[in-house]
Amino acid sequence: MSETFEIQGTPVTELAQAYGTPFFLYDGDALEGRLRELRELLDPRLQIFFSLKANPNVAICALLHAHGARAEVSSLTELRTARLAGVTGPDIIFLGPGKSRAELAACLDEQIAAIVCESLQELALIDELAGERGVRAPVALRVNPAFSVKGSGLTMGGKPRQFGIDEAQLLADPGLAGRFPHVRLMGVQVYMGTRILSENAIAENTERIFELADRLSAALGFEAELVDVGGGLGVGYFDGERDLDLPDLAARLNPLIAAFADRHPHTRLVMELGRYLTAPAGTYVARVRYVKTSLGERFAVTDGGTHHHMAAVGIGSFAKRNFPMALLNRSGAEDTPEDWNITGPLCTPNDTLAKKVRLPPLRQGDLIGVLRSGAYGPTASPVHFLGHGYPAEVLMLDGRPHLIREPDRPEDLLDRQRPLPPEALKRPTTLS
Repeated sequence: MSETFEIQGTPVTELAQAYGTPFFLYDGDALEGRLRELRELLDPRLQIFFSLKANPNVAICALLHAHGARAEVSSLTELRTARLAGVTGPDIIFLGPGKSRAELAACLDEQIAAIVCESLQELALIDELAGERGVRAPVALRVNPAFSVKGSGLTMGGKPRQFGIDEAQLLADPGLAGRFPHVRLMGVQVYMGTRILSENAIAENTERIFELADRLSAALGFEAELVDVGGGLGVGYFDGERDLDLPDLAARLNPLIAAFADRHPHTRLVMELGRYLTAPAGTYVARVRYVKTSLGERFAVTDGGTHHHMAAVGIGSFAKRNFPMALLNRSGAEDTPEDWNITGPLCTPNDTLAKKVRLPPLRQGDLIGVLRSGAYGPTASPVHFLGHGYPAEVLMLDGRPHLIREPDRPEDLLDRQRPLPPEALKRPTTLS
């Protein structure tokens, strides 16, 4: 290991000096390389849609789109982000269990590829809005299937869920398409779960979704113009986990994709990927402010914390396991590793990025990196707790750093608040 951690030839110490800490650092080469490897190994008839929920920074979306990714969005802001990143309507799908009227209207106005519908009431609203515009809305049905696949870190289907419409409900309603004249049923979407690290489970998931799409389109009498097999490709974070073997996964998936695509040459095949594309490319960089001991345990108190990186402390399957971490400003190779608790500036004992993680002896001013942090960072965290706000985000591209999000300042946060007028505060006191 070098004396200091580098990214594309630039020491992180220089970036910390230039942009301050804490900040998220993304490797553009890693982002592009991850997508390129997928496109080279998987059947080209399977299109990759970037799930913005994993990292909705417009620069990240634009970079992935420049290398062939489309966009899957789940809010009006994400839709506008994708459009700002250069993704056109026909390369966007919109899903989510609680879409608003404004969001559905925007989907129609932007002429996106498909609205992924998750309830019959939503279908009625889509029909109403499309009728007002004199168009037929392209709708893919999100199905909560009767089957489930093992190996998912967070199960999204096969059980009672707020997501999608139960398979049995749809199969029992063959007249569904005819009741909504302004809707064009044109696809099926199934998302079984996330953080799947078994190649066999992903292949089994995909095969069953293809079978379900055939069964459902035949029962409801519509042509499957789009079949979305979800995604859920996992990333290894913790001890005992391994990353997916992509060549092995491709060897299992490609025959399934080819067989379905040969039977349905005009069907658009979609896989949604967020974490898999962005997580390995990101590092959360924080600086040690103080080191101390308490009842025999070592603590490094940093300027970063769970208000920026809640995933590192526990969301779903992440609970009580440490993300990989590293000392970034010096190697520490000659030092004996010690157990350290890495904490942040928040007034809660839950603000702990790592418990008893093995690191070299830490000093005031050291830089700590939480690795594999390119997904579900600040936007999945309580960034406004104690008024800290968003951190900076920096993207390294072609050897040059780009500030792709400025950190929040106190005035940025206070500017959104509205004080009471003085006369509202002039009231009799009840204090004695």
